[in-house]
Amino acid sequence: MTTEEARNNRKELIGFVRAKTGDKSIKVVYEYKTPHPLYKKEIRRKTTVHVHDEENVSSVGDKIKIIVTRPMSKLKRWRVLEILEKAPVA
Repeated sequence: MTTEEARNNRKELIGFVRAKTGDKSIKVVYEYKTPHPLYKKEIRRKTTVHVHDEENVSSVGDKIKIIVTRPMSKLKRWRVLEILEKAPVA
């Protein structure tokens, strides 16, 4: 596998913006289902990741696609790829 193929084969997730934590930084929560180890019932889990938002365009409640990238800071390992759905204005 060449370096170009490996670069284009990075993890992508779809989640919702939970908080704006600072300049060009947001928290994104994504949900997934996994079977319970003993009872095998599907249970819902969620994970919060810190994301780099270069243009400061996302707001709380937006549905966005994120991609893994090099470490931007102590916790930020993801960046915004695109905004799929804007949050309704309340």
